[in-house]
Amino acid sequence: MTSTARLVLGDAGEAADLAAFLVRLLRFDRAAAVRLQAVGQGGGQAGGQAGRLPAQEEAAPGVLAVFGRLPLGSSGAVAVRTARLAGPLTPVDRTVSAGRLLDDIDDGANTVTLPAPVTGPAWAGLLPPRTGWRLLAAPPAVEVVPELTAAVREFRERSEAVPEHHRTRAVLDALADEIWSRPLTAVPALPLRAAHASYVIGFLKPAAPLTVHRAGAWLRLSAPAGSVAVRTVSAPGAGLGLSPLRG
Repeated sequence: MTSTARLVLGDAGEAADLAAFLVRLLRFDRAAAVRLQAVGQGGGQAGGQAGRLPAQEEAAPGVLAVFGRLPLGSSGAVAVRTARLAGPLTPVDRTVSAGRLLDDIDDGANTVTLPAPVTGPAWAGLLPPRTGWRLLAAPPAVEVVPELTAAVREFRERSEAVPEHHRTRAVLDALADEIWSRPLTAVPALPLRAAHASYVIGFLKPAAPLTVHRAGAWLRLSAPAGSVAVRTVSAPGAGLGLSPLRG
């Protein structure tokens, strides 16, 4: 697969939805990288539907999965947006610049031109497993959102209360870890970090049906628009706590 390969997305509006995902990701890290995985007809490297991690369910032909990492304290969450592809293609597995990928999306033609690969960050080599997921719960979003909103307000108020000369990245990371590591009341096994990441990346909506799955050290929160996975053990990388975006 050359750097100029173009993928045609199978559903109208998928290019615009993928662009929106990348825009949100880049708001938190202008130098963000994403890992792409795709298979054509009969392939088995990646698959699934929107809201599922690729190849965690039965592989579906012609699917593109875009993995991105959101920093939340000293840990992070891996968000994935999938899109059905039109027609067969050579399998793809590469890490690219999120900004370059965004530039190479053509909303009008509903296509994505793949940028050249880049040296990937550590998290891109440690993706959630493809199989072995078991359902833990299906929490109503109306129960999750109020708790999340309260936690965001707490993070904002407590961070603003820290004197400016003490408001370092380490201090904010510690505060974010304290808050986002708390268990979600509706699903105690799931940290608030997963719900927060799902919200800021645009997956978690007040009326969206949600499911929570576990596979080994990984937990996955899925909504129709995409999934977020978090590890229950230390993962590489660090970053600042996030607050939900408006709109």
